[in-house]
Amino acid sequence: MSGFDDNPRRYEHLSRIRLEDPDAVARAAAARRPHPGLKLGEQNFIVAADHPARGALAVGDNPTAMADRRDLLDRMQEALANPAVDGVLASPDIMDDLLLLGALDGKLLFGSMNRGGLAGYVNEMDDRFTGHTAAALEALGANGGKMLTRICLGDPATVATLESTAKVIDSLAERRLVAMVEPFISVWDNGRIRNDLSTDAVIKSIAIASGLGSTSAYTWMKLPVVQDMERVMAATTMPTVLLGGDPTGTPEEIYSSWGAALRLPGVQGLTVGRTLLYPKEGSVKEAVATAATLLNTRTGQEIAS
Repeated sequence: MSGFDDNPRRYEHLSRIRLEDPDAVARAAAARRPHPGLKLGEQNFIVAADHPARGALAVGDNPTAMADRRDLLDRMQEALANPAVDGVLASPDIMDDLLLLGALDGKLLFGSMNRGGLAGYVNEMDDRFTGHTAAALEALGANGGKMLTRICLGDPATVATLESTAKVIDSLAERRLVAMVEPFISVWDNGRIRNDLSTDAVIKSIAIASGLGSTSAYTWMKLPVVQDMERVMAATTMPTVLLGGDPTGTPEEIYSSWGAALRLPGVQGLTVGRTLLYPKEGSVKEAVATAATLLNTRTGQEIAS
């Protein structure tokens, strides 16, 4: 993309730091200026970059769009440079790179926790927790962790995923960290896992995911934008962020659907990755700026008045 440095050595210093001074990651996390805090009425804008850790490198019809880590870091830094972007959702490797780059000052940090259900894996529904732990997120000074919670009634591995998710929700809650749960009703379709994005299926996934763990005090939902979002949001009292997924419509259609959903009660913001990092049209900077205009950033006091 134009505007990015194409020097192949531009991130060579990260390799050197990892080799010679691996404790630099922990120091960068400790020195980082934290986010000022969540407020009612201020919707949050979080950029997601945890797809590669599950082997999901495709965006649209490009099967390796996210394969170049240097290009991904360029795009992430471009997105995070916009002050309207509140934070990041990332797997440990990408989170560590961004910490070393000093790109996360004042940002919300959400770690990606279960990446074991590899895309295309014969046992993809065995979605084990192979990423951040609650203890690691606490040590980083993160705000919470995200877990993909796919529920496939035709796959016996689902129960293990649900049990593991419940335990991780409790582990995060013990530390007063947000558990961002991303539920889907999933089905095997010609040897591949497909998420059912019908309104009724999303509502059912919310009902199941909401009951996981011994407390829901720190649980958020991360939900797709589907038809009849009014019914979807009526299914939960939990703070909810909208996910972008792999975009299929035009940019205008995507932004319009996000804008409508963001106006519903309980919607706390956007957690979007590929749609903005690899836009169909224009630059990352332009895509992020457009998405930022959709969010409500008024304070709770202004809403009350």
